[in-house]
Amino acid sequence: MQLAMIGLGKMGGNMSERLLRGGHSVVVYDRGADVVQKYAKLGGTPATSLSDVVKKLSSPRIVWIMVPAGDPVDQTIADLRPLLAEGDVIIDGGNSNFHDTQRRAEALRQQGIQFIDCGTSGGIWGLENGYCLMIGGDKRAVLLCEPIFKTLAPPQGCAHVGPSGAGHYVKMIHNGIEYGMLQAYAEGYEILHASKDYPDVDLRQVAELWQHGSVVRSWLNELAVSAFGRDAKLDAIRGWVADSGEGRWTVQEAIDLDVPAPIITLSLQARFRSRQEDSFGAKVIAALRNEFGGHAVHKA
Repeated sequence: MQLAMIGLGKMGGNMSERLLRGGHSVVVYDRGADVVQKYAKLGGTPATSLSDVVKKLSSPRIVWIMVPAGDPVDQTIADLRPLLAEGDVIIDGGNSNFHDTQRRAEALRQQGIQFIDCGTSGGIWGLENGYCLMIGGDKRAVLLCEPIFKTLAPPQGCAHVGPSGAGHYVKMIHNGIEYGMLQAYAEGYEILHASKDYPDVDLRQVAELWQHGSVVRSWLNELAVSAFGRDAKLDAIRGWVADSGEGRWTVQEAIDLDVPAPIITLSLQARFRSRQEDSFGAKVIAALRNEFGGHAVHKA
């Protein structure tokens, strides 16, 4: 099939390459001309602007957006809308908030443009292993794009999960679960690392051991084997952890639905704590303990 890929970062670029390997015709566009040429050399059709992208597509045009969530998606859609026609399809494969997706889908529907939201998981490994695709949108539009999804995904790795917004909603929950899993592994390995009885425990060995028959074996733990293999004590890495929004949205959705989600919520809070050089809240606790009980404090 023919489609365009807008945004050739780590995800969009690798997805373009996988599609090209799968025999699809891909018009490639990014604000960086050098990265466009990289994928042109792999067989992509280079475009110099969004207008040029649309001119190089045959109807019905399929345009896949892989840009950061929020304003960049809105701006890209705003720039594309006057260039597209009824029956064309826009796919947002980024981590957009499902509320934004619902709004965008309704606005585009009024123009006759179909909007598909595709939650995409697989990271940098997706090029070789395939991407797990959680797809929301009109069934007819999804069927039109099915060959694209099947090329990007491994066997049984893509599914139409519901109407507009459903794909991003499922991906949001997916990432919320990921927060909790990562935090559990982090706490377990930190306890092992801090052990006074067994200070020489080999974290890589333990991680590798757990990959064979253990109930905690997983792809995430397999990546721990790799990480500890490169840096046994992770000395080269600072313990600063970002969040890209989905964890916050998952927690907010849990609050809105009166669903208890303590693990995901605390995992998100732990990421906030990781960014503090020194916790003011901890200073308050230390000061109050000193005030009411004379407990010792560590001076700055």
